[in-house]
Amino acid sequence: MDVGARLKTIRKLKGLSQRELAKRAGVTNSTISMIEKNSVSPSVSSLKKVLAGIPMSLVDFFSSEAEQVNQRKVIFRKDELLEIGSGQVSMKLVGKSHQNRAFSFLNETYPPGSDTGPDMLNHEGEEAGTVVAGKLEITIGSEVYVLDTGDSYYFESSQPHRFRNPFETPCTLISATTPANF
Repeated sequence: MDVGARLKTIRKLKGLSQRELAKRAGVTNSTISMIEKNSVSPSVSSLKKVLAGIPMSLVDFFSSEAEQVNQRKVIFRKDELLEIGSGQVSMKLVGKSHQNRAFSFLNETYPPGSDTGPDMLNHEGEEAGTVVAGKLEITIGSEVYVLDTGDSYYFESSQPHRFRNPFETPCTLISATTPANF
């Protein structure tokens, strides 16, 4: 088993630099580098300390799922999507394990009466989406739009925006955002 390559793959998968992992784990940057290059073979206690910075258990690190982390997954079943929504709004991320994602691709569900919160969202990047079922109200700046099934949007995320479903039926939305913040 190549402990160094596995650590490097998992670290990158989690979006951590060597420096960030070292800081979190309370070890030097060179320690992480030497483990990843297989220059040193860490003791169990040392590896456990490094993995605590991810965080990840030794069992997870050595599991068969971790062995498959080097394989590029291309199909994501509905029960494999990562739930990142909050409150009533469901936002399921496609491709959670894909390294170096350039965008976030989401399957979103807005039950009747739900919204993204009272505050307008505002961040860098772009957003696009298509309503695949139901209706959705989108506020972008001071403009309010109602999208029906089949309607789409595309805007710069730096514009204040909010999503809500004031209608009686659930809304399903497929969307993409840049950069991949999730």
